[in-house]
Amino acid sequence: MSNKIRNDLMLLMAALIWGASFVAQKAGMEYIGPFTFNAIRFLMGSLVLVPVVLLLGGMQKKNSADMIESAESEQGAELNTANKAELETKQKNDRKTLILGGISCGVVLCVAGTFQQFGVMHTTAGKAGFITALYIVLVPILGLFVGRKVRPILWFCVVLATVGLYLLCVKEDLSIGRGDLLVIACAFGFATHILVIDYFSPKTDGVKLSCLQFLTAGLLSSPLAAIFEKIDWANVIACWQPILYSGILSCGVAYTLQVLGQKNTEPTVASLILSLESVFAVIAGILLLHEQISMREFLGCAIMFTAILLAQFPEKKRNVLPD
Repeated sequence: MSNKIRNDLMLLMAALIWGASFVAQKAGMEYIGPFTFNAIRFLMGSLVLVPVVLLLGGMQKKNSADMIESAESEQGAELNTANKAELETKQKNDRKTLILGGISCGVVLCVAGTFQQFGVMHTTAGKAGFITALYIVLVPILGLFVGRKVRPILWFCVVLATVGLYLLCVKEDLSIGRGDLLVIACAFGFATHILVIDYFSPKTDGVKLSCLQFLTAGLLSSPLAAIFEKIDWANVIACWQPILYSGILSCGVAYTLQVLGQKNTEPTVASLILSLESVFAVIAGILLLHEQISMREFLGCAIMFTAILLAQFPEKKRNVLPD
């Protein structure tokens, strides 16, 4: 199996897990507050990855030791000392990149996850999934701030997505629900999250980066839960199923699949595959929560998804004829 196919399958699996996660997140809000829910699931996601990090760390140490031993036998002790110094410098720089990347991703994830968790309290799982998927259109737009060009079709996609969002969220009296507004803010957060991951994932270990970002997000959410919410451990135990799904699968597994799948994958291609979470969210909401969707909302979903797909079409290369 090629690396491209493997990466695409990782991202597709992440989208499937996240689509169903909207149902788990909404169900969890019936028992505990959003800060508490996020703190537990993020810390659980980090904890799940610790054994994987330790296992991979042991393998990397063995490989490093083998490299040093090989250099010793082939090039002599003097040259090996230089190699050791170079290796130590590289490891030190890698640790700095890992820590900076993990904290950066964790802060953005905490902000985006908080908006999303508050949003699903006041809207349906299906709508939350589609509104969150706006990050697909937002990724290239926000890329302007880091010097990336925006293709002309993307401006059309922004207009199209806005029309779809209007039909999906804005009511006949021109009002928009608080939950929908919060999820729109969350879409900006996740668009930023994709760009931050795109920057750091090629530079460091993906699993360690994922583990550290969850730890950061969990540590940031914990004091907020203690200050603004009353933590009832009986209710925490009562919603163990949504917490386990969100912590182990949505965080520990899906976000790690995203980090690994995005490595050496263009952000726009990755965001296209990840956007399928919106479709999975609607299906899961209908099957598991018996949510209903009006024809107006269905049309809005269809228009938004069309904009999402168009945003990922590759730009045609112009043929330059010789003089």
